Amino acid sequence: MSKLRVLQFITPAGFYGAERWVLALANNINHDDVICDLAVTRESPDQDLSVAEYYPRTDGQQVYYLEMNGRFDFRVVSRLREVIRTNKIDVIHTHGYKSDILGLLAAKRAGIACVSTPHGFSGKVGFKLATFIRIGTYMLRYFDRVVPLSEELMDDMKRFKVPEARTSFIRNGVDLKEIDAALASLPQGNTTDKDSPVIGFIGQMIPRKGIPDLIEVFDQIYQAQPNLRLQLLGDGNQRSELEQQAAQLSSVNAIEFLGFRSDRLELLSKFSLFVMTSSLEGIPRCMMEAMAVGIPVVAYDIPGVDQLVEHGKTGLLAPFGDKAALAACCKQVLEDPELAATLSQNAREMVHARYSAARMADEYEALFRELTGKAKPVPATQPQAQSPEKGEVG
Repeated sequence: MSKLRVLQFITPAGFYGAERWVLALANNINHDDVICDLAVTRESPDQDLSVAEYYPRTDGQQVYYLEMNGRFDFRVVSRLREVIRTNKIDVIHTHGYKSDILGLLAAKRAGIACVSTPHGFSGKVGFKLATFIRIGTYMLRYFDRVVPLSEELMDDMKRFKVPEARTSFIRNGVDLKEIDAALASLPQGNTTDKDSPVIGFIGQMIPRKGIPDLIEVFDQIYQAQPNLRLQLLGDGNQRSELEQQAAQLSSVNAIEFLGFRSDRLELLSKFSLFVMTSSLEGIPRCMMEAMAVGIPVVAYDIPGVDQLVEHGKTGLLAPFGDKAALAACCKQVLEDPELAATLSQNAREMVHARYSAARMADEYEALFRELTGKAKPVPATQPQAQSPEKGEVG
């Protein structure tokens, strides 16, 4: 029986949660029975296409670059349909409002199954972007299956009038293979610096991440602990504003804007504490990575985050927007090594048990097979011995 062929389709906005999620699925899918290709749009010379560069080409997996004139170009639909037909794709899997719009149109024209995984929706955006997001969320009801990453996003599907029969919930997963391999390759002695502890964050620098609160809280703690540092990994349209905020503070020299880093896991492993101040999340991949690496976490108590952090067991939570409570949680972890170790151990065990990308990939394969009618091949078995008593575009 021929392999199931899946095409992941994303319009990369950087190398953040959604892009890393796509890599996690590709790394953990069953390559014996599934070929999982990738298509990305190429929209500008300075676009970050790291997801395509890091995408595994093993076992026949291909990457297709689709040229796009500007930020939205419907001619991509024809190019995507050609990829589907040429490579006999069985199902297209889209990620994000733009890929949802273009991918659904291509799937319908090619006559194949289409699946969308919503990763979260931006809050405060301009009118033009908000219009495209509304179109994207409207089109979700026409997908064969919509698979949100969290219970909160499942509730959003009801609001977007996606038929319940067309929604499925598959719990998010983190690529433990990548994390364990990265940790195993670290040099001896690669541990946190007890004399200069680091509070860290990894993610997009956009308003819904609430990074101004993190910088303000760090500055408060720094007044009593001047050996403390803050490392911010990532980029985004709010970065210059955040740098200006930091420049006004006495802690400015202890705040590092490191941008996107390919060695993020090595840097993460040296954090003393991971802090998240988002107002809106699915189930945050960066937080799962921190937990899997063994870094204690503190965060605002919001939907999605509360799926990962059980206060006092797998991390500490502060009421949303309560900067004083957030600062108190950070101090508690930084000043109590025994508590930090307990939270880290509990969190790592929880992520391994509930949020592995291998489990997630198996569930997606089952869904793809259900939609396409392609049964999983039955492995050939050796006859049992009888007992003595019984006889690329782009």
